Amino acid sequence: MALELPPEERLDLARRLIESIVAPASLNETIAEGIRRIEDLATGRIRGLTEEEFLAALQ
Repeated sequence: MALELPPEERLDLARRLIESIVAPASLNETIAEGIRRIEDLATGRIRGLTEEEFLAALQ
């Protein structure tokens, strides 16, 4: 049923599930940052790297 939700509602559900996990504060901050980044990509607020950009950044 969750997969049938619209994308924004699935993002909200995923965020709420992850935030419900009890973890050390530093881990919670890391998880929250990861969630923000996923939401930014999923909603188009930021653009991900192309494969070429990613590989160039590794050099």
